[in-house]
Amino acid sequence: MKHILFTIFIALVTITTSAQEIKWLTLNEALALQKKTPKKIMMDVYTSWCGPCKMLDKNTFQNEDVANYVNQHYYAVKFNGEGNDEINYKDTVFGNPDYNPANANSRNSPHDFARYLQINAYPTVVFFDENGDLITPLRGYQTPSQIEIYLKMFKNDDHKNITSQEEFNTYYENFNAEFKG
Repeated sequence: MKHILFTIFIALVTITTSAQEIKWLTLNEALALQKKTPKKIMMDVYTSWCGPCKMLDKNTFQNEDVANYVNQHYYAVKFNGEGNDEINYKDTVFGNPDYNPANANSRNSPHDFARYLQINAYPTVVFFDENGDLITPLRGYQTPSQIEIYLKMFKNDDHKNITSQEEFNTYYENFNAEFKG
């Protein structure tokens, strides 16, 4: 009996610790939380039909190092770039007047907030500062080690000291990646 209980315990521990979860919010929730406790926002802009978006979720956002870092230092937002959510950003309400629920699992028209951010590729990870102001969008699939430099650069405000491609290249070359995967 002890052996069975021990086996069940090990199985439960393995299941609960194998996939790390990012605590996802809506943008409206993150912006409200920023007013109480300022933190940067990392927003994953995805679509339901996007294969690389699903890979980003599985391979990068479920990576233990990435998830722990994001949960500690950012408000993490999931945003369907073709969805129907209403976003209240900087006193403007954004929606998707052309949203067609019949297309929920296929291509739909871009959300007005995605247009506002000039997002034209999925996935795109968008970073906002502690005031909710746009830092930059980062287009395309990112592995854990690829996204790490951006997570740390924006969290530490190092991007404010980089004024040229040459300076970014130097920063990139000197960056010591720590995330596994």
